[in-house]
Amino acid sequence: MKSNKVVCINGESWVRNLTGIERLAIEATCFLDRMVPKGTVRLVVPKNAKNLPSLKNIEIVTLNAEAHFMPAWTQIHFQKYVLSHNGISLNFSNTCPFLCPGFEFIHDIYCALYPEDLKTRRDKLIYFYSTMMYKRIARKAKAIFTVSEYTKKTIVEKYGTPADKIHVVYSGVSGYKNIVADNTIFDKLPVLKDMDFYFTLGSLSVRKNLKWIVRHAELYPNELFAVSGKPLPTAVSPELKKLNSLPNIIMTGYLSDGEVKALLKKAKAFVLPTYFEGFGLPPLEALSAGCTIIVSNKTSLPEIYGKCAHYIDPDEPNVNLDVLLKEDVESPEKILEKYTLENTAKRMLDVMKRFDVFGNLQK
Repeated sequence: MKSNKVVCINGESWVRNLTGIERLAIEATCFLDRMVPKGTVRLVVPKNAKNLPSLKNIEIVTLNAEAHFMPAWTQIHFQKYVLSHNGISLNFSNTCPFLCPGFEFIHDIYCALYPEDLKTRRDKLIYFYSTMMYKRIARKAKAIFTVSEYTKKTIVEKYGTPADKIHVVYSGVSGYKNIVADNTIFDKLPVLKDMDFYFTLGSLSVRKNLKWIVRHAELYPNELFAVSGKPLPTAVSPELKKLNSLPNIIMTGYLSDGEVKALLKKAKAFVLPTYFEGFGLPPLEALSAGCTIIVSNKTSLPEIYGKCAHYIDPDEPNVNLDVLLKEDVESPEKILEKYTLENTAKRMLDVMKRFDVFGNLQK
């Protein structure tokens, strides 16, 4: 018997600043729009959503409520819509409507695995909400999407979730290749125009392991690092002050996508010394821009990047990067073909079709 339920996408990503999760949500939704029958999926957005896409098959529904930091949007407004419209929720950002979990993403369970990183009052609120969401999704979701076998393994071990309930769909890049490099960044930061440099990008949080950059820069004063990203209101690295004081570290502040791409095209290598990643999207963006990558040998990164990356120990900053870069690595062509957001959407659709929510769409 056919289900007449409709998949309701939580549109909070159209309110938030663009990070890897938001890019996945936005681009995967646009790819899903090309694949699903009309009338089977709705994008439910708050009234403060911005840059909404032009969709053909997915209906956009705007509710008379705004989404902000607190979870009222998901737990009140979005949840009420799902329950009152016979819906199945689809959330991209480690959350779910508590009363009706549906198809839910868990990108990683960082807060559950590293509670010691979360120390302030705000941190502790995020820890409480995040771990509550992890547990609820792990136990009650119809299906769980995640972005690596590593994260799948941590969910199974932490929450006892049956492995066949968790589906690795990976993340990826798609529209990033169309971004035009903005070389005016070298007018703003002329030292990067005239010198070789290493580049790192991401939220300036504890798990990004900025202390590796600091210690390495101290040990190798002739190397230049450009560090981009903005401090999070939670889990800010204690090394941030030192990053601003070392002469061979350039703190670029927030950069546009075009400026980032320009730096990636000129950098000696992109460096990601993080000690925890559920997937690790920035190195993939770097590879797509033709930049060599140096990444941590921990958590998901070896799984994702295989023999296309140079690896470092995130606990050992004393490494000669010039020597490391002489090691042979494989072409990234195959992983760039594998990790696209179109493929993410296809894998998601294959899972959702099992729940018979798309009418006569072929399984």
